[in-house]
Amino acid sequence: MATYTQILMSAAALAAVVPMAHSARGSWFSRIADRFRRTEPKQAVADPPTIPNDAGWQLIHSENADSFEAWLLKDQSGLPLGSSEQPSLGSHLLIELFDCDQTSLEKVSTVGKAMRDAAIVSEATVVDESFHEFEPWGVSGAVIIQESHYTIHTWPEHRYAAVDLFYCGGTIYVDKAIEALREQFKPGRMKFLVVRRGIESEVAG
Repeated sequence: MATYTQILMSAAALAAVVPMAHSARGSWFSRIADRFRRTEPKQAVADPPTIPNDAGWQLIHSENADSFEAWLLKDQSGLPLGSSEQPSLGSHLLIELFDCDQTSLEKVSTVGKAMRDAAIVSEATVVDESFHEFEPWGVSGAVIIQESHYTIHTWPEHRYAAVDLFYCGGTIYVDKAIEALREQFKPGRMKFLVVRRGIESEVAG
């Protein structure tokens, strides 16, 4: 049986290792940039995205940005199709951004740029856009893309933004869109929900 002193020494050794491991992870941007240089498979992370089928809806959700990133990077199209899923006409990614930089959510000049940049870097084909700035602050808007649309509504007073990335086809790099939004709004926490739209068996005919 371990002595009290041995237990304390083991706890101290663990505490010394944990901060080092945390700092070695690097930023979201660095991990995305390095994805094509990886020579070893990404280690499994806690809380992987879950893929339930709820009353005929195919849903994927996660509250862990690292887990969601790892899942996205399994497939260049950004939303890999699970073995139990049917193909669909489109994928609708809902993103909750909490504890954001408040000033970045207040004006069309910053919110509009973030959404345009997200569409462009994800290689979507932009066809139109519309944004409205509320008094005293807050923005609603949409970037219409050939593959569907990206939309946003911000609540600066709550440091919160709701973003929808809805697209079809396999040419959208959604991880790059998330990267652009994260860099602009600097959220402290994010949640993700993917809804498959137009499931093949329901629209075929």
